[in-house]
Amino acid sequence: MKKLPLIILLFVINCFVNLAQTTQIKDLQLRQKVLQEEIANTNKLYLDVRKQTTTLLDRIKLLNKQIGSRKEIISLHQSEIDALNKEQYSLEREIEQLDNKMNITKASYSKAIKGMLKNSRFSENKLMFIFSGKSFSESLRRMQYLSNYSKWRKGQAEEIKRQNDILIAKKLELQKAKEDKQKALTSLQLEQYKLQNEEKVRKNEMSEVKTKQNELQKTLKDKQKQANQLNAQIEKLIVEEVARQERENEARRLAEENKRKKKVEDEKEISRRENESRNKNIDLAKNEPNTSEKTITEPVDKISKPKVESAPKSSSTEDFNLSTDFALNKGLLPMPVTGTSAIVTNFGANKSNDWNITTTSNGIDIQAQQGANIRSVFQGIVSKVFSFPGSNTCIIVRHGDYYTFYGNIFDIYVKQGDKVNTGQALGKIFTDPDSGIAKMHFQLWKKTTKMDPKPWLKK
Repeated sequence: MKKLPLIILLFVINCFVNLAQTTQIKDLQLRQKVLQEEIANTNKLYLDVRKQTTTLLDRIKLLNKQIGSRKEIISLHQSEIDALNKEQYSLEREIEQLDNKMNITKASYSKAIKGMLKNSRFSENKLMFIFSGKSFSESLRRMQYLSNYSKWRKGQAEEIKRQNDILIAKKLELQKAKEDKQKALTSLQLEQYKLQNEEKVRKNEMSEVKTKQNELQKTLKDKQKQANQLNAQIEKLIVEEVARQERENEARRLAEENKRKKKVEDEKEISRRENESRNKNIDLAKNEPNTSEKTITEPVDKISKPKVESAPKSSSTEDFNLSTDFALNKGLLPMPVTGTSAIVTNFGANKSNDWNITTTSNGIDIQAQQGANIRSVFQGIVSKVFSFPGSNTCIIVRHGDYYTFYGNIFDIYVKQGDKVNTGQALGKIFTDPDSGIAKMHFQLWKKTTKMDPKPWLKK
């Protein structure tokens, strides 16, 4: 009987372990689903790009992204299999402990029943057993004993049934864990096969790149030069806009300060006039011999208080479940383009080991489907609209202290000074008619500090 509390303790510990493993497995499966969607999107965009010399780099970028996502899925499958192995082992131990616990309970119950059957007088006539007590109090004790014994026996029978139900449920869980592990193994093999095929495609693309490496290196350098010029223009415009906002804020502050000072001076002037009028009336009353009542007229000239205007209502962001404070929406902002999309160039330094060139980006490049709309990631005001070679129409939207830049717009829907809501279309993305590539550039700034936009966007 001393083993029973230990078995119960081990059973409880196993329950917590299994719960943690189940949560981990669900998280891994959810991440796999997200990555599968990313791969499908990237593959769709890859197929949209026509195979030309000028598009080889774009195609390889998409392949690299697809292969990276595939490798991550394989790693997640391996982690899932490990977690399922642990869950299987834990369930097998739990079932063994439940078996032991139920055997102990059954043995205790069986022993009690056998003891009862040996006592023929007890089994034949319970009433006789009660009334054969030597005294009334002993008969009461015997009656209480029979009642408690009956409850215990019933409880033991129910406990055996409950333990048996738990055991059956755990065996079903074990069976499911084994099936899930087999599915994960099959999926792992399939992903490894797909990865091999994708690496073959990439190898073929890279073989073609090597024959045109000088031409492609020149293309990359030209693109970097163009990107640097665009970055300089964006930075110049944002610095100007921040300076303008600071001047306006300072002017508003001074105007409010002057208004406050004028209000204080006006109140002092009113007080002075009232005191003069009051003193004049007192002097007249003293010099007037007639004691009849006179009406003292108070001055009527008063300075009205400035009217306080209510703050404009903010745009609704309910559809996107965003806070009205831009800074609180990190990881929640929508992609700045509609439909299927993929980030093909990251923020900062992007080193290409294939052709030994490092490019730098102040934002991210996002490839999208042809005809997609470029949209505002948050409510704000269109601060700048301008054109730039290689980036078509560009827009800067101000969100308080934050600024977002959208490049490569073909058909613009807004103008400078317009208020825009979260998700509102700014224009249509430009699609290169020769290559079929529809790609935009997106940047995020906090005043004059450039930031990596990727962590701010919802995955």
